[in-house]
Amino acid sequence: MGTFLTHLAQARRLSASSQNQALNAIVFLYRQVLVDELGEEHLGRIDARRVHRPAKVPTVLSVTEARRVIEAVPPDSVHRLMVGILYGCGLWLMECCTLRVRDVDFGRAQIIVREGKGAKDRIVIAGSPELAESVS
Repeated sequence: MGTFLTHLAQARRLSASSQNQALNAIVFLYRQVLVDELGEEHLGRIDARRVHRPAKVPTVLSVTEARRVIEAVPPDSVHRLMVGILYGCGLWLMECCTLRVRDVDFGRAQIIVREGKGAKDRIVIAGSPELAESVS
């Protein structure tokens, strides 16, 4: 098994997800089909060269680019407000879509995000005053 997975990584130059899929297929074969031929304790002993996913640097818009995107949205629409909140507070799209009025605290300039990523609540600070001017 390990030789086959190493062959996939080196000779075939498969991606990490393809190699993981092959490994999962082998584990399924041994667990579900060949149960009597290979014991459970052997499945953890797969010695193979694993492919690692390359680290990717995220693409981030400059302030000028972000301003141009915000200004491209019609000024009197709810979408303009949403784009401004997404940029200024760093919210995920679904977090912004599920915001309620009671989650916005204007006095403290903060927004309470309920059940965000990982089903956790968090408090985010509202964006810069320049952003507020461009959204309004």
